[in-house]
Amino acid sequence: MSDCCKKDLPPEQAKSVEKHTCPMHPEEQSNEPGDCPKCGMAMERNAAWKPTSKTTYTCPMHPEVEQDHPGDCPKCGMALEPKGLPNVEDDGANPELTDMTRRFWVAAPLGVIVMILSMGGMIPGAEILHGNISRWPQFALSTVIVLWAGWPFFQRGWRSVKTGNLNMFTLIAIGTGAAWLYSAAAMLAPGVFPDSFRKHGFVAVYFEAAAMITALVLLGQVIELRARARTGQAIKALLNLAPKTARIVREGDHEEDIPLDQVQTGDTLRVRPGDSIPVDGEIIEGKSTIDESLLTGEPAPVQKSSGDPVSGGTLNNTGSFLMRADRVGADTLLAKIVEMVASAQRSRAPIQSLADKFSAIFVPTVIAVALVTFVVWMIFGPEPRFAHALANAVAVLIIACPCALGLATPMSIMVGVGRGAGEGVLIRDAEV
Repeated sequence: MSDCCKKDLPPEQAKSVEKHTCPMHPEEQSNEPGDCPKCGMAMERNAAWKPTSKTTYTCPMHPEVEQDHPGDCPKCGMALEPKGLPNVEDDGANPELTDMTRRFWVAAPLGVIVMILSMGGMIPGAEILHGNISRWPQFALSTVIVLWAGWPFFQRGWRSVKTGNLNMFTLIAIGTGAAWLYSAAAMLAPGVFPDSFRKHGFVAVYFEAAAMITALVLLGQVIELRARARTGQAIKALLNLAPKTARIVREGDHEEDIPLDQVQTGDTLRVRPGDSIPVDGEIIEGKSTIDESLLTGEPAPVQKSSGDPVSGGTLNNTGSFLMRADRVGADTLLAKIVEMVASAQRSRAPIQSLADKFSAIFVPTVIAVALVTFVVWMIFGPEPRFAHALANAVAVLIIACPCALGLATPMSIMVGVGRGAGEGVLIRDAEV
């Protein structure tokens, strides 16, 4: 079966795979414009043809991670993002940002309540809060915070253990999980703890630590995701410089507006005063002045006439002209600029490789230090030794969490390149 005409396909199937069809012989299909081999009529665009593309998802922190479906990065646990140019029609909604924001707004107020209940016993006259009156509400509220709001962290932490790529979510999951499990055991089975663990007649609990750490990590995720979402706005602004439609001139000088993605190489287009030029091409009739500051930075309009090239996204000022479409879609200069910006955002600075190597050693080292801390406090610490050992081990895990180490370099590159593009400064890659 040739690329030109797929005669063996039924019309219904052929229309779904070819760009052009003969109006008299629908079975004659072609990927390129031309004449029907049966009747000689010019083939027309097939309204049923739809471009097919496969979306690849990649990690913004580890561009080498790619897969054909959404998910989390096996190295750092971050949500994968679609690779390539954003859809300008997209409303910009980020499902992960929406989910994390909802979890944060549940965890934050409940965490404050847990903190007040936990620390309220230190207020003179509020000693009653040291008893079960405050502990059971702490248990209930912190369970919602840790096991529901913080559930994504446990999922990512478990995945990091299974894949051997220990990261910040490993430490967060271990730290908050240990604090909550110990406190839950102290609430539900206090009899298993020796008397040395008791204070004011009760085993100490650490619900407020697990709850507030979870809420703060959620806040960090929301801030990070919002920063990542804003970086795509500069790219969308560049894409929006191209018009959504083009005015095509058909046989008999009939003109009509068509969606930009339906413009094909060789089409004749009319560009009127004040219009943005839709694609790259050449003026074949008429003359005008073109604002090319998008490409050159020069504010003075440039005189253009028949035979001169024009670029998509630039602005036609005064005259009306006809142009031939030479490069469309991803082949236009504007599309290549946008792709360069997107590629630069995903590139890696040399220092990032050093940070990744350090992280690979750092996380296991932190876990080892936490275990040593636990053992030392169990042997030499004051009573209740287990409670002090657990609290200090969890503190090591959380305080040493390498969030900034893993995010600072790639996030600064992503935001910086996007901000630069919005200001008209194009950066080739992260190394630059």
